[in-house]
Amino acid sequence: MKRIIFIITIFLTIFLNAQKYNLASSFPVSDEYFGLKIVDEYRNLEDLKDVKVVNWMKSQSSYTDSLLNSIPHRNYYLEKRLELDKRQLYSISNVKIISNNKYFYLKKNAGETAAKVYYRNGFLGKEELLYDPISFNSLIDKNSSSKSEHKYLINLISPSWDGSKLAISLTEKGKELSEVIIMDVKKKTVLPEIITNTNPSNIGGVKWLEDNSGFFYIYYPVIDNKDSLFAKNTRLVLYKIGEDPKKLKDVFSNINNPELNIGKESYPAILTFNSDDLYYIGILVDSEDFRNTFIISKKDLLNGKMNWKKLYTKDSKVHNIRLIGNDLFFLSGYNSSNYKLCKTNILNPDFKNPKILIPEKENEVLQDYTVTSDGIYYTTNTNGVEAKLFLYKDGKNILIKLPYISGNIDLQSKGKNFSDIWVSCSGWANDVQRFRYTLQTNNFSLENLVPAIEYPEFKDVIVEEITVKSYDGTQVPLSLIYNKNLKKDGTSPVLMNGYGAFAESYSPYFSISYLLWANQGGIVAVPHVRGGGEKGDQWHADGQKLKKPNSWNDLIACSEYLIAQKYTSEKKIALLGASAGGILMGRAVTERPNLFGAVIIESGVLNTLRVEKNGTGGTTIKEYGDPNNSIEFKGLLEMDAYHHVKKGEKYPAMLVVAGINDPRVKPWMSTKFVAKVLANNGSKNPILLKIHYEGGHGGSIPVAQRYANIGDIFAFALWQLGHPDYQPKENSK
Repeated sequence: MKRIIFIITIFLTIFLNAQKYNLASSFPVSDEYFGLKIVDEYRNLEDLKDVKVVNWMKSQSSYTDSLLNSIPHRNYYLEKRLELDKRQLYSISNVKIISNNKYFYLKKNAGETAAKVYYRNGFLGKEELLYDPISFNSLIDKNSSSKSEHKYLINLISPSWDGSKLAISLTEKGKELSEVIIMDVKKKTVLPEIITNTNPSNIGGVKWLEDNSGFFYIYYPVIDNKDSLFAKNTRLVLYKIGEDPKKLKDVFSNINNPELNIGKESYPAILTFNSDDLYYIGILVDSEDFRNTFIISKKDLLNGKMNWKKLYTKDSKVHNIRLIGNDLFFLSGYNSSNYKLCKTNILNPDFKNPKILIPEKENEVLQDYTVTSDGIYYTTNTNGVEAKLFLYKDGKNILIKLPYISGNIDLQSKGKNFSDIWVSCSGWANDVQRFRYTLQTNNFSLENLVPAIEYPEFKDVIVEEITVKSYDGTQVPLSLIYNKNLKKDGTSPVLMNGYGAFAESYSPYFSISYLLWANQGGIVAVPHVRGGGEKGDQWHADGQKLKKPNSWNDLIACSEYLIAQKYTSEKKIALLGASAGGILMGRAVTERPNLFGAVIIESGVLNTLRVEKNGTGGTTIKEYGDPNNSIEFKGLLEMDAYHHVKKGEKYPAMLVVAGINDPRVKPWMSTKFVAKVLANNGSKNPILLKIHYEGGHGGSIPVAQRYANIGDIFAFALWQLGHPDYQPKENSK
């Protein structure tokens, strides 16, 4: 037995040390951009059909798993989350409330791997199970020639206007592309037709006809994410229930409407607001909030006419529209970085000089609104972390006092003809609470769909909201989450999680992940860097394209502040970023590698010069820049972490994760980055690549798999930052 253990130990030691000798093959390619020669050492790794590339990715993933397995308490997070789920009993999401007060939602009981569809008539109505995705798994397995077991999850539900029918979108293995089935709610039967080649949970949704006889959705002609035409030339199609889904009725696309000049990269989608609207609004979805938008009479479209008319263009800076009769409400970013709420008449629209209902506020960003019979409820946010609720009624603005201070507010209503309004409040340390607000009594009544759960183990966790002066004097909001008994002696491990792109605000939400980190003596830091939307449209613009360095310089300034104030010290900060957050973290670590102890990047955009070849590259160039533009090229090169890897630089430990089925950020971005760091790293710190072969961009995977992935991130970070509970007996660092 001792001999066997000895052999296994020797084999494992050899295997773990083999990474330095298992470098990726390099076949450099030289490109010339506007007179500048750029060498891409690992262009060959972009070919995910190359057996050598695939084998190298798999060998690196195996190495990563073996190393993660050596970390004590690797499964702590997974086990703790499953334990807390049992306390919660169940979770509810994707709640849809229609005008006749019917509720449709997804519910996952503790211990279940996937959510099911439920229904109730009114908040106090009896709950009924409508659909279990295991039925779809069985159906697909039965009709499939593949031997592999399918594990479909529901990622969207959409009830018809009267609730008689329900569209259910299902996907698997992180692919996001979905199959849509239709249920007769009263009979609880599923119709035989299956809609394919669509992605409604991310693009376009499912928009029902007013007579509930069918719906609109976006059709993808090519669904192989390795194909160069993937997600291009998409079409808005109208499907009538009972018809053959393969016979497409195209109503809005570059093929059907050549006069509209719809780019092959744009997603033509439709907006519906009320069943009695006289018009449909068509938008071209891309990575920007401001979109080219068109309008058509409902009657004309349903009678086969394709006479779409331009409603407004991007330079009108119109966002978040609502149509009520002939009135169009919208948030305007035109000469108002923090937005103003406006109204114009659809018959004679004026988007640059509309009627202003709510003027721009100096230090608050107008975030969301909903129109009810009582007036317009709207929310604002300061620095992305302090939310307020208002009612605009009879020309007056009424501040509504919330049940408690909230970092984030979500609004839900039944529409213009109803007074019903639900307000969901949440924060970093406060679980979301859902209230019904009654204007007549100025009262909030709790209407949680899940029981409020107490977490006494987190009672000492506090939140600190501060601002930090960046390199150029700009004040950057920084959220800190930690145990109130923490000593500021420079020893605390910090998990710094950020994004900073696409005008997305990193708003406070109740995260058990963060609280578990804080309970292990750590600090969670969320820098609200430029590029996000926390401080308005200008804040976003100041972190785009040539101004993108502001994003990572803001993060570096926040890191230096935490060190100066003795929250932590150099090498005690772990960076965590995903998707576009990969630019933020990738450039922070390549700019200041000595500052950080670990870097974890999930599905990261790490090679921006090749963004055109990425999954959704044609739309994201509007955020990052165009490599064919001599000016924007410079910004792309500057934000490209892959091209900033230096020979001999001592990089901190890295865990770079990607999903093989990711339709947005191709896994070769992560692969190329790791390959280059491995070949050039001057330190002995582990540089790890992990490819999930049952995953995509992070979502649409079973809950236990998601917890395990987060657990790996936490274990790796705490190991590298020196937490005593996570140190292997023989530290391989």
